[in-house]
Amino acid sequence: MKQGFVLLVLFVLAVVVAAGAPLVGIERIPIDVLWRADADQTQFDILWRIRIPRVAMAFLAGSALATAGMTFQAMFRNPLATPFTLGVASGASLGAVVCLHQGWSFACLRWVGISSISACAFGGSLMTVLLVYGLTRARRGFSTATMLLAGVAISFFFSSLILFLQYLSDLAQMFRMLRWVMGGLDNVVGFHDVLNVLPLAVSGCLIVLYLTHELNLITTGEELATSRGVEVNRLKKTLFFAASLMVGGVVAFCGPIGFVGLMAPHICRLLIGPDHRYLTPATLLFGGAFLVVCDTVARTFMAPTELPVGIITALLGGPFFIWLLLSRASEPVGEPRLGT
Repeated sequence: MKQGFVLLVLFVLAVVVAAGAPLVGIERIPIDVLWRADADQTQFDILWRIRIPRVAMAFLAGSALATAGMTFQAMFRNPLATPFTLGVASGASLGAVVCLHQGWSFACLRWVGISSISACAFGGSLMTVLLVYGLTRARRGFSTATMLLAGVAISFFFSSLILFLQYLSDLAQMFRMLRWVMGGLDNVVGFHDVLNVLPLAVSGCLIVLYLTHELNLITTGEELATSRGVEVNRLKKTLFFAASLMVGGVVAFCGPIGFVGLMAPHICRLLIGPDHRYLTPATLLFGGAFLVVCDTVARTFMAPTELPVGIITALLGGPFFIWLLLSRASEPVGEPRLGT
């Protein structure tokens, strides 16, 4: 009963936030401009071509990052795991930085509404996913410990390559690289980017929602999950690819927006408990609403200047991470509680 009520509250909150955020900005625009016959065309364009697509992208990205973070925390049985633990963000950033440094421009991508930077960033994230999978498969089985170490190693290596390319770049290129790795939604105009991210985000979330029972079992231990009939290696592969590709799609178009996948699952566990049958939809709704609120603050706090939303989430996530670390300092390493 409690879980159902909390889910209902989160659903209402998500609807209110998503419906109200487009109306907030430098210029207050009434919602009736969408259907009023004598509406101002400029206001109509601002609302329909800029604010609504941006809110839709923020909700989609927040939901995907939060769901992926929850998935990795269950897979690794580690409450500090994030969607970027396996190096997907570093791979996408490297792809974007290489594109900016080389000045690549693929005319064929314009027909489908994808920028060259986003295409290279997604290629970099896909390369990272395949590298982590290959390194993990190089050893027998599909060990989460090996996967985690491979992701961390690749992430550090790609980060060093990014710094090297920044050093070789001129000031204009360096600024564009730095701005991209901050993460932001200011480039979202129209629904092209939203439609490009939608298939990966929706399919990834649906896969995780379908496997909530298996997530509950694997969180309590691989041996117990195996004894209950779960094919653990197959499950980990499915979750790994679903969550990683979902994160890769988001990062390719929005940049690496950090800490959403760390904060949202933990806040939802406090609200609704550790059962993934309820935690997954709660995390999805809360993550989307959370990033919409953060992006609204980012574009209005210093108006007319816009802050990258990645800065806002980092400012909130840093203290949250420290609190989470200190609150678990008394727990034995490798024995995480299911309810935290």
